[in-house]
Amino acid sequence: MNEILLLKYGEIALKGLNKNNFEGVLLKNVRHRIKKLGRFEVRKAQSTVYVQPLEEVDLDRCEERLSHVFGISTIARAVVAEKDFADITQKVLDYVQDILPFVKTFRVEARRSDKSFPMNTPQICAELGGILLEHYPHLKVDLHDPEVRVFVEVRDFGAYVHAGAKKGAGGMPVGSSGHGALLLSGGIDSPVAGYMMAKRGMQLCYIHFESPPYTSERARLKVVALGQKLTEYANTCEMFIVPFTDIQEKIKAHCREEYFTIIMRRMMMKIASRLAAQNGCEALITGESLAQVASQTVRAIGCTDAASELPVFRPLIGMDKSEIVDIAQKIDTFETSILPYEDCCTVFTPRHPKTRPVLEYVLKEEEKLAVDELVEAAVAGAAKSVVILQ
Repeated sequence: MNEILLLKYGEIALKGLNKNNFEGVLLKNVRHRIKKLGRFEVRKAQSTVYVQPLEEVDLDRCEERLSHVFGISTIARAVVAEKDFADITQKVLDYVQDILPFVKTFRVEARRSDKSFPMNTPQICAELGGILLEHYPHLKVDLHDPEVRVFVEVRDFGAYVHAGAKKGAGGMPVGSSGHGALLLSGGIDSPVAGYMMAKRGMQLCYIHFESPPYTSERARLKVVALGQKLTEYANTCEMFIVPFTDIQEKIKAHCREEYFTIIMRRMMMKIASRLAAQNGCEALITGESLAQVASQTVRAIGCTDAASELPVFRPLIGMDKSEIVDIAQKIDTFETSILPYEDCCTVFTPRHPKTRPVLEYVLKEEEKLAVDELVEAAVAGAAKSVVILQ
């Protein structure tokens, strides 16, 4: 049977005069996700993207990949019929012959967006329902909770028969809401933060801070693996690996211990702001959740933000750990995140970190460092260590 994928829009359908821009980004992302699986015709009409294979392809794999494309609310795998009731009927009978013999209840649902079709929606449902009852007399119609729903959609390009749609990724197409730099650690939270901003349409790049020899090659590979998993949702991304050892050692040598964490995070913000701006990003993204650890109190976050030249998005700020873990498991980053390889945030952790830091005192401690020189050296080092994830 000639099968096609019907991708229904999510929020894009609500857009006004700029709807075409969002549709264009979505079509680009759809083509990108399936380009290695074969040749397809991808087109749009009536808030739907049609993905038509032009050769024999693994449609299951195609469907799975497209389920991670933001901007799509539902995905239906459908059989194509002519806009002729006799052909629609035959396609329905062929489609359900492996399903209806093994169930007891069904329902026919129809949508007729092409108003030139001679039968209206109730007529399509009634006629097809009657034909199916003749072929399968053991069946009963259940309009409320049927075991099987048979859908017929009469649309611009043809008629389509399917057994219901699967839920898509939702959100907005990646690339339709600007560019952001995700501070990607090896923990549970930051990959989830990146996923959530990609879902709002933001194209990502990743910035990771490493501190060899205190952090290992396995720690780096773990973060690269997390970034690779995120590309299933966020498309091709660059990862900048920032050498951070020298900065942490100088903080330890010159600053009071209780300020280690807050000064370290401020240095991260300064470096990330510079890298992000150089690479066309308009915001930073972190995985911070309010009060989860000492550096994520209101005052600590305020001191950290004061070091950034760009807006800082924290999509997890009001979530608790169990909610974050649920999403990490859903997007398949959790098991990688809990691998026991330390990241730079766990190096030189103070015994009693400041939870209510005052910016004035933080800046006095920071004056003990050659901040501009350290930032420039770290940015230059990151430019030499870029990983392309696709």
